[in-house]
Amino acid sequence: MSKNRPPEPEKAPARSFANWLSRAISSAAAILVAAYLGGFFFFTTSLERVPPPDLATADGIVALTGGPDRIRSAYKLLEQGKGQRLLISGVHQEVDKRELRAVVKGGTKQFDCCVDLGMKALNTVGNAAETAAWVHEHGYQRIIVVTSVYHLPRALMELRRSLPGTELVGYPVFQDTLHLDDWWSYPGTTRLLIGEYTKYLITLAHFGPTASQ
Repeated sequence: MSKNRPPEPEKAPARSFANWLSRAISSAAAILVAAYLGGFFFFTTSLERVPPPDLATADGIVALTGGPDRIRSAYKLLEQGKGQRLLISGVHQEVDKRELRAVVKGGTKQFDCCVDLGMKALNTVGNAAETAAWVHEHGYQRIIVVTSVYHLPRALMELRRSLPGTELVGYPVFQDTLHLDDWWSYPGTTRLLIGEYTKYLITLAHFGPTASQ
């Protein structure tokens, strides 16, 4: 005669915990995605659409390499007397001053006397270190930072970390191929902005919120 088997323990509590954990992870992921997208839209809308109308004179000007438009804009500011000297940071070691002079449109009489080339920086962090050494060498207190409009927020964050006592004035450069107002209609611009925003978040997380102020 067979004996009755004891009833198996209920597994409902384990299943309930697994379901709760799954829902919690899904909710957290949804919140992170929403925060990322919300921050991204704020990032794109906060980018400057026009250059500063009234730019006060500074001690020096720094152009972060990444395109000829940055160098031309920075040199134009030098010609206008907005700074005493210009540092072009991140120049490739195989590029000489003669080649960069050819990039500048118009007169180049100030190029030989008042333009310095920084050839050690390989990225934005390197730009900040190179700029800091140049600023300390000349004893500058106020500099104008020239770079692409989408790169400017992260560049200023890196520079503020390296130059906490220096006043930094951003000067955004605009490319014809960058469509800030309708970026969602241009895949190239969208990819560029997403990539830069992600780098901005990584830098912000590394240095903390005060670095962006």
